[in-house]
Amino acid sequence: MAASLITYTTVVFPLHGGDVRAPSAVFDQIFEVFLLLGTAVGVVVVAYTMYHALKYRDDGGGTDPYADKVERPEMGEMPTGGAGGRKVFYSFSISAVIVVSLIAWTYSQLLYIEQGPDPAQAEALEIDVEGYRFGWDFVYPNGHTTNTLRVPQDRVVRLQVTSTDVFHNFGIPALRVKTDAVPGQYTSAWFTANETGTYAAKCYELCGSGHSLMTTDVVVMPQDEYEEWYAETNGTAASGNEMDQRIATEATALGGAPA
Repeated sequence: MAASLITYTTVVFPLHGGDVRAPSAVFDQIFEVFLLLGTAVGVVVVAYTMYHALKYRDDGGGTDPYADKVERPEMGEMPTGGAGGRKVFYSFSISAVIVVSLIAWTYSQLLYIEQGPDPAQAEALEIDVEGYRFGWDFVYPNGHTTNTLRVPQDRVVRLQVTSTDVFHNFGIPALRVKTDAVPGQYTSAWFTANETGTYAAKCYELCGSGHSLMTTDVVVMPQDEYEEWYAETNGTAASGNEMDQRIATEATALGGAPA
């Protein structure tokens, strides 16, 4: 009974990605961590170098102010002191801990991108993406096919990407989504868009003379507007304008459009 209620609730009220970290947010966070950490290390190194450069500089007096404090090695002698190598050990250990921790954290973030969000989002919107020279077809669960990708805001969207001819690569730069389109195979990608608007999807695999024309719009709509649009599709194919656009794209590409 409980399982049936959960299934019914999922269908009527689709799971959304409002509380799911989007790939774009994950990559932005990785960038910010590397930027902040790199800046901090740079500041410490420069400050340490400048401090010692000023402290032990030659003041032009002709005498060594640290003669009675530091034992200077003679020519050909190995320097002594250094606290028995403890400074080198501490600096190396701290650096190793920082680097290993950073690698482990980055790997966990990329693993999240690779595997997708929590299994609780298994009922996310699934759309098949078919690449062809030189455009994209998007097939929705009800069979509706279009060359403009429309998705709801704050909803996990899973893409199953393939190609009908040659190798392509489907990517939405603003949403940090990118995956290969391989003939006869399916690759998967996912994303969730937190802001409405129109984004650009492009092909990132040189696929012929019309490669530069292989772009399309990704329209992120409010949930209610998306549901209204989706209810009107009724499993139909692309509209007349979209079919005309596809024919025009293919004709232009075959006519020798620059790559």
